[in-house]
Amino acid sequence: MKLPECGSLWITYPILLRPYVCHNGTMKNDILAGLDEMQRSAALASEGPVRIIAGAGAGKTRTIMRRIAYACESSRGSMQWDPKKVLAVTFSTKAAQEMQGRLAQLGVQGVHAATFHSAALRQLRSVWHSLSDSPFPQVCENTKDLVFRALARATGTDVYQDIEVSDAQAEIDWAKVSMVAPSDYGSACQVSGRTPPLGLDPPVMKRVMECYEEEKAFRNEIDFNDILLMLCHILDEDAEQARTVRSGIGWLTVDEYQDVSPLQHRLTELWLGDNRNICVVGDPAQTIYSFAGATSYYLTGFAREFGGLTADIELATDYRSTQNIVKEANKILKHSPMRDTYLQLVSARETGKRVSRRVYGDDRDEARGIVSKIKGRISHGVRAEDIAVLMRINSQGILLARLLKEEKIAYRVRTESGWTSNASHDSLMNSDGTVGQVSLSTIHAAKGLEWKHVFIMGCSEGLIPFLSNQEDGNLEEERRLLYVGITRAEDELEISYARAAHKDDAAASRYSAERRPSRFLT
Repeated sequence: MKLPECGSLWITYPILLRPYVCHNGTMKNDILAGLDEMQRSAALASEGPVRIIAGAGAGKTRTIMRRIAYACESSRGSMQWDPKKVLAVTFSTKAAQEMQGRLAQLGVQGVHAATFHSAALRQLRSVWHSLSDSPFPQVCENTKDLVFRALARATGTDVYQDIEVSDAQAEIDWAKVSMVAPSDYGSACQVSGRTPPLGLDPPVMKRVMECYEEEKAFRNEIDFNDILLMLCHILDEDAEQARTVRSGIGWLTVDEYQDVSPLQHRLTELWLGDNRNICVVGDPAQTIYSFAGATSYYLTGFAREFGGLTADIELATDYRSTQNIVKEANKILKHSPMRDTYLQLVSARETGKRVSRRVYGDDRDEARGIVSKIKGRISHGVRAEDIAVLMRINSQGILLARLLKEEKIAYRVRTESGWTSNASHDSLMNSDGTVGQVSLSTIHAAKGLEWKHVFIMGCSEGLIPFLSNQEDGNLEEERRLLYVGITRAEDELEISYARAAHKDDAAASRYSAERRPSRFLT
């Protein structure tokens, strides 16, 4: 089979429980200890297509790790999974490492827990020399310079700010994960009503995409999405290599399935072939990356795709948040036109503190009010690392960070690429010798995390929902975004907004001089 050029990678397209002894000498029942009834049902559903709809705080990672461990540690002959043929896919390296660690604690070794990209890269490297005498392309981890060069070539100007380059890069990534080739980009925009970034028209954006591919090909580089595209091409076109790759995947688990893109879904199909041993886990109410190509369609349509399911299980008990916080989260989804596809959470915890809603005069008042409360919590013994302030966009945190610094309260900022800190390690020591920082994060970057005390700031029209996301599909995503923010809180939640921008804050004034509370809260 001839491999495609780097610049043209586009493709269009319940079991009864008995006390079995594990390999490590422990009782197999111990693996299921502490699971509730529904979690236990999910852990026992080891064969065939399985869907687990897992709400916020429902213990999904715990459940799927117990499911894998239980099946791998069985001594029932043909029912036993071979750990070396188990692939567990998630969306972050940290989550994959956590999976690996939990399985090791349960006595299971050999399972491959990885992101889509790392799993695909490993497979791609394993078959590369059977297909090509050329060296394996360099994986470009930072494509910003390539995108800048592509913009300059396509538009004839090299005056672009970082945010503009990032917007162009996001559009290139969207097209790839949506399996939209440059030649089809204009049609895709016309059909979907999508507007290219930077005020470019579709033909120019198409040219940017083509130049980007040429820049990579010239350097013999590929980006992360090329890894998936190339592997899909091989699995689609080369039966021998497809058999080789599939022989290593006997049982497939995909976490956060509500966030898969069409490209990731295609790879999942090709990984499986005729194999039906797949378990998908996700929550439609936590789909917040549609702008990047993610869709909950494959999760909600899983039964249609696979026909009869071995198990279709809902985990709706929230062990993270108090009853009052869960009640607030449910209210956000109550008036959604898609409410029938969302779980109604039930808290397993106490009633807890009442959810606080605050209205401030302007942005500075809001930031000062939040910092004052953080200072008060810390003075009463709350650990700084148990406190988070969540927001819709990064710029909301600039004033907040300045005030925290003035109060000598250490903080760290969460971005999509990880954490950054405002202080040295030594300056963060608390009296008990632990390191503590208040977390500042956009809601997007906070997904998958949790804190005991959470402040959500800027909950006004124009921010949540964001000014540019007022159409039906985008509006629903904004609703889900607020829901995700609320469900990050364990013990205490405050939701606030400011009636107006601070008079000296020109950037904030564009979000409306006279603000109204978010429609999701009224």
